[in-house]
Amino acid sequence: MNTVSTDSSGGSGSTGGVSSPAEGEVARICQELLRIDTSNYGDDSGPGERVAAEYVAGLLTDVGLDVELFESRPGRTSVVTRIEGADPSRPALVLHGHTDVVPAQASDWSVDPFAGEEIDGLLWGRGAVDMKDMDAMILSVVRQYVREGRKPARDVVVAMFADEEAGGVLGSHWAVAHRPELFEGATEAISEVGGFSVDVAGTRAYLLQTAEKGLAWLRLVADGRAGHGSAVNHENALTALAEAVARIGRFTWPYTLTPTVERLLRGVSHLTGLPFDAEDPAAIDTLVRALGPAAPFVGATVRHTANPTRLHAGYKDNVIPGRAEAAIDVRLLPGYEEEGLATVRDLAGPAVRVEPIHQDIALEVPFEGALVDAMVGAIATEDPGSVVLPYTLSGGTDNKALSRLGITGYGFAPLRLPADLDFIRMFHGVDERVPVDALRFGTRVLDRLLATC
Repeated sequence: MNTVSTDSSGGSGSTGGVSSPAEGEVARICQELLRIDTSNYGDDSGPGERVAAEYVAGLLTDVGLDVELFESRPGRTSVVTRIEGADPSRPALVLHGHTDVVPAQASDWSVDPFAGEEIDGLLWGRGAVDMKDMDAMILSVVRQYVREGRKPARDVVVAMFADEEAGGVLGSHWAVAHRPELFEGATEAISEVGGFSVDVAGTRAYLLQTAEKGLAWLRLVADGRAGHGSAVNHENALTALAEAVARIGRFTWPYTLTPTVERLLRGVSHLTGLPFDAEDPAAIDTLVRALGPAAPFVGATVRHTANPTRLHAGYKDNVIPGRAEAAIDVRLLPGYEEEGLATVRDLAGPAVRVEPIHQDIALEVPFEGALVDAMVGAIATEDPGSVVLPYTLSGGTDNKALSRLGITGYGFAPLRLPADLDFIRMFHGVDERVPVDALRFGTRVLDRLLATC
């Protein structure tokens, strides 16, 4: 497989104007999704996804598709439909997104995070990059196919899940457990977080996600002896917990390069001329920095990470608590999950229990095969001279849930971005925004992909 785009035949390659119905409506669909508050606080206290799911269902039924609208709990709504392919005997492809977003503190933003404003050619709003941009691209391309009477190369299952931002328990995981028949015959999937471009030594490189770290949200629990705050107490639960949290938070994890990360860094080395040495942390850091705005994502995939995120203890200033708790967000490299968890338990020490809050698997899939070739080819046609490289996502996606059905998932939300746009920083950050031109580019790439994959 050639991962360097050199064939420009048949592609518009345009950066402006509207040449298809999908390009013409993708910004509007994204804008309307951004205006629906689907904040997910992780505790059912948010507005839920029902309104967004009904909007999505309306777009799909408007072109004649039958949809399944279902809920794991009231308001926690997902949508699935299926499109017949030119060759229905082939295994189906799942094209999926999620409609929930992380909360946004309006006072931190330059604009109303749920106004969906377009400013200087960019759409602003919570979810603009995670992931209502991809949702809009999927919906506009699917609508175009159906309206024009075209068929994708194979059956396509389109799914818009609830609850991804809280681990997908009430969305993709619920659907896999309770409605697996909706994904019958599917073997591969495409969703976030990959396909976006970064500038590497003057070459535009698209990062195709072929791996993602495992997830372990852990609770640390220390039990001690409650008592008066003025007393001598050598069994203070809070002290034991604080020491464990500090050990974990300050631990320097060793570098471990998985196959995907190594292939990415070798690609960066080829583009930049910088040396690659898997045993030299300084050389690895230099290659990671060469990825510019993508460096924070990639830098978190050369090792495990474990970050303390919450503390809870006590009920009065002069009472020593008998119990103290903390939460730790642990992200684990594919193939090394047990090793990472064992290290966390060792760091916590014998006085602190480690309990699971929520855990999910790591994924790593091949950067090869017909689907990968089709993704690379679609980019190649629309952006001649670019390069496609595999990478590992430091977070997680709904591909984790679909993998339980034997579905191989990739992150491919194609966006051609300005080199100076700090796209990665906006994931779960303030002032999320996406260029309208990038959305139009993505519709062209997805259109080509569905025709050839």
